[in-house]
Amino acid sequence: MRGPLALPQVNAASFGRALLDPQMATPDGLTGPDGETAPKRFNVYRNNVIVSLCEALGESFPAVKALLGEEYFRALAQAFVTAHPPVSPVLIWYGAGFADFLDAFPPLKAYPYLGDVARLEWSWLQAYHAADAAPLDPAILGSVDPQRLGRVRFVPHPAAHIVTSAWPIWAIARANRFEPDEAEAVDLDEPQSVMITRPDMEVDVYLLRPGGAVFTMDLLQGQTLAAAASRAQEDDDGFSLSDCLSDCLAAGAFSGLQLDD
Repeated sequence: MRGPLALPQVNAASFGRALLDPQMATPDGLTGPDGETAPKRFNVYRNNVIVSLCEALGESFPAVKALLGEEYFRALAQAFVTAHPPVSPVLIWYGAGFADFLDAFPPLKAYPYLGDVARLEWSWLQAYHAADAAPLDPAILGSVDPQRLGRVRFVPHPAAHIVTSAWPIWAIARANRFEPDEAEAVDLDEPQSVMITRPDMEVDVYLLRPGGAVFTMDLLQGQTLAAAASRAQEDDDGFSLSDCLSDCLAAGAFSGLQLDD
């Protein structure tokens, strides 16, 4: 029976680097049960670690994986793993920098939307694992004195996220992950921004109206209703305060409100 690897004299940093880089030699001081250097055993262990991390990325970014294909995604994931080792033992949180990595990866320059699709998928994952909280009851907002309504600030729901893009990220994600069996043309000239929430058990993704991204993001960052509406109107003449606010409330983007004195 094969015994475990022994590493009484191995530098931890050196071991970590070698573990994620197939080009590096077995770290000095790493031996098998016979006291001899054990490169084969280490390579098996290294391969298992890299494969696990690549699989974790595939689970977190299935739309990106579908767009690139199994083989290309595996090679890309390995490049990411080598350059960005995990900083947490919890695999569901691995991949926070994947979108930026895609943006900067030269071979993918012809596919500039991939990074934003990854941002959508990462926000979906954050929403899925966010803390539970009851969404704001719209009746509470309705009880506010209309003269003071503009001074309302909303408490963001823990699962609420906004992703803005110059690309049709929701159409791309739907076609490659959420509704792959629904045939739908994707217009790459159509910018899309989405709101992602989880007011209950299921994660929901909403395509935002004109001005909705600026408006909702400002509210989630603590701006007053009046200030957020003003900036959204400046950003897009098609902005509708009533429609966008109704969308936020229906989606459960807030968990409470505060009223400035």
